[in-house]
Amino acid sequence: MTWLDSLAEKALARELPTRADALNVLKSPDDELMDVVAAAFKVRLRYFGRRVKLNYLVNIKSGLCPEDCFYCSQRRGSAADVLKYTWLKPTEVLESAEAGVRAGAKRVCLVASGRGPTNADITRVSTAITEFKAKNPDIEVYSYQDRADTVKTAKQAGLSPCSGLIAGMGESDEELADVVFALRELDPDSVPVNFLIPFEGTPLGGEWNLTPQRCLRILAMVRFICPDAEVRLAGGREIHLRSLQPLALHIVNSIFLGDYLTSEGQPGGRDLEMIADAGFTVEGTDERTLPGHRPAYRDLVRLRRRGPGTTLPANA
Repeated sequence: MTWLDSLAEKALARELPTRADALNVLKSPDDELMDVVAAAFKVRLRYFGRRVKLNYLVNIKSGLCPEDCFYCSQRRGSAADVLKYTWLKPTEVLESAEAGVRAGAKRVCLVASGRGPTNADITRVSTAITEFKAKNPDIEVYSYQDRADTVKTAKQAGLSPCSGLIAGMGESDEELADVVFALRELDPDSVPVNFLIPFEGTPLGGEWNLTPQRCLRILAMVRFICPDAEVRLAGGREIHLRSLQPLALHIVNSIFLGDYLTSEGQPGGRDLEMIADAGFTVEGTDERTLPGHRPAYRDLVRLRRRGPGTTLPANA
């Protein structure tokens, strides 16, 4: 039995791998890359079959953020030439969200820049959500209590209430492992994995540290440590994984369809073709995502110039 076979067996038994296991995955040579992917696929296949869950982002308030997160194109002082607009009207939110649903999205994420909403902002968003749910009852929407419980759990663990990570900001292998083990302790239902989109005009605009092979190793490490969680391939996949995106589907079981908050993704139709060509199927709204034992509830960076806040249709 190889070290990867042993690691896959641990994950299939939901046993926590060692730190050395995680670092071995990240430091494995290119000659072993396909073995790493194959071992992670055994775990993915056991818990999620060949289903791919589609998620769709709607940026309902873009730019103009008072926070100063170094990685973000919407941060205070950012010189990135991203779209900037205040709160979308409920009708605009609905139009964009329903474009994602028509394309096959099972979850729609409404995201707004800023530190926190006012009461008027909450009313505006809740109105849009109520109308959307009335038309799309099978699409996932989580209650305030769901999110509040998540925040409480994260705070008790000494973490900010976030269930995912951004890789490619100059971190070490050890730091990456630390983050993912912390996520395992938090035990979120889903773990979004973002790869830094180095927007020019942000402090991390020159950080091009990732290769497609590196990205696959990071995803595999997350799968081994969080074997039965929804591992969601998020921002930056197109520019960093490039032609190896289909291989990533053998590790993750969830992706974002279409565009991101301030950058454009590949056309939604190509995402669907990629899923089909790789031998996977889009998860239906009537299918459960999580395994039954878990509780339910530079030139490469293309600035977004379509969808919400523009006169052009959304990418779906």
